[in-house]
Amino acid sequence: MALADILMLGRMLPVVEETLASRFTVHKVGRDEVASLDPGLAARIAGVACGAHVPVDAPLIDRLPKLEIVANFGVGYDSVDAAHCASKGICVTNTPDVLSEEVADTALGLLLMTARELSAAERYLRAGNWVGKGPYPLTAGTLRGRKLGILGLGRIGKAIARRAEAFGMEIHYHGRSRQADVAYPYHPTLAGMAEACDTLMVVAPGGASTRGIVDAGVLKALGPQGIVINVGRGTVIDEPALVAALADGTILSAGLDVFAEEPKVPQALIDMERVVLLPHVGSASRHTRDAMGRLCAENLISWFETGQPVTPVAETPFERKV
Repeated sequence: MALADILMLGRMLPVVEETLASRFTVHKVGRDEVASLDPGLAARIAGVACGAHVPVDAPLIDRLPKLEIVANFGVGYDSVDAAHCASKGICVTNTPDVLSEEVADTALGLLLMTARELSAAERYLRAGNWVGKGPYPLTAGTLRGRKLGILGLGRIGKAIARRAEAFGMEIHYHGRSRQADVAYPYHPTLAGMAEACDTLMVVAPGGASTRGIVDAGVLKALGPQGIVINVGRGTVIDEPALVAALADGTILSAGLDVFAEEPKVPQALIDMERVVLLPHVGSASRHTRDAMGRLCAENLISWFETGQPVTPVAETPFERKV
């Protein structure tokens, strides 16, 4: 029996490459090679394995007439045109759950670093200033008495909420609709939640519907003690508005693990001492990334062996037609 042809877009973890190579005929293609993909090969591709670095857009999808499934490495899949896949009966999968706890840990660590200026305090010590200038100045921020508004109370958002409760924070949330099994106060509008809170935790996915929704008005509503943390997608925040709000004191500070045009980070943010910036490391432990890789591969294996994906996204709840 011929092995299914799988297109692997970009470099992936060894656990993904090795597992797929043992079950399929794998064709590795880099970002710069997608446009020149051989038509003969394109005609044979039945599955795609991809991360967020090479988009699976409509033009690429349309060049793969036998494509059945796109297995995305990561919980966010805004780099895959899932709506176009759905219109063509192509299943899209992602890797939820296995990274929720790791990202939640990062989110709380980032919040602590931002509120208490921990990375700036470390730089102060390393520069010899503790000896030369005395103790680090008292921080303007604290977690004491803060109200945390979570934008996107999904799996990761709930894991963050559990941790924040342990720190004594009051939890609020905003999303597309109220969740019946959640006791936290729900706000039907993002601006309304920002007015009720002084800390905004962004866990929302990217895409057209969320682009720039954390805008100047939302930031102003948080107030001068406001802190913004983003572990969702960089595009959710209007970056120029965020820079302006930080520069003029509209909000106190921000902690960002994601950016609109990664790996490019606005120089204005880099130059701000009280802003904490991380290079998209939310789930970046070997333990968690390997678990994500195994799930990515399992989706492809299960699809071709049983006709059932393990973790299909909401837009494509399909089974394989044999």
